[in-house]
Amino acid sequence: MRHRRAARALQAVAFDTIGARYGEAFPAKDGQLACGRRLLAELEPGARVLDVGCGTGEPTVRQLADGGLRVTGVDLSDVMLSLARRARYAGEHPPSFHRIDLYDLATERASRVWGSPELGPAGAGRFAAVTAFFSLILLPQDEIPTVLGRLRGLLRPGGLLVLGMVEADLDHVPLPFLGRELRISGYLREDLERVLVTAGFAVEECSGHPYAPASTSLPPEEQLFLCCRRVG
Repeated sequence: MRHRRAARALQAVAFDTIGARYGEAFPAKDGQLACGRRLLAELEPGARVLDVGCGTGEPTVRQLADGGLRVTGVDLSDVMLSLARRARYAGEHPPSFHRIDLYDLATERASRVWGSPELGPAGAGRFAAVTAFFSLILLPQDEIPTVLGRLRGLLRPGGLLVLGMVEADLDHVPLPFLGRELRISGYLREDLERVLVTAGFAVEECSGHPYAPASTSLPPEEQLFLCCRRVG
């Protein structure tokens, strides 16, 4: 487990170097914004949303906070969080940001190590929705079901999980990205839906979007956007 934590910390350092250039490489956010519009239409004003792997806060934290939701953004990259905190938001509820390893969400380490008790066991059922856009892809496949189960625990019954993934049969494969090396995981669509159902979610919608990243050596990809609901 220790070497896995070290690997995630190294990925965070890579994102410290990438910083705002991430948005330049992935400028089109149509699928992500469509998911955000669904949350704004379905959730009551002031509902709590957790954005896992929030990065700079663009576009999800801004879209949801400006739309009247209470957004908590979490990330492991200090630089990304610094950019998110410096941004100006127009909503009634300014978003809050926490540095935390997403694998530690809903565990005692959230408060003991990261100083965020509201993201540990005490936060069970706290959130109306969780968003995870291209953050779970940084985990090995064998860790993703565990994290999904922990996210489920932070959701209220019937709460929504909205996520973006890359459709590809990859398990922590090293790929070059903006001058750094990141380890990326993905699933074929049917396999991903099975993982979500096993973790306690009903998949209500799944859409695919072909995407060609700008200014990177990565090939075109198929992005998957899924809207799921906690069962039980």
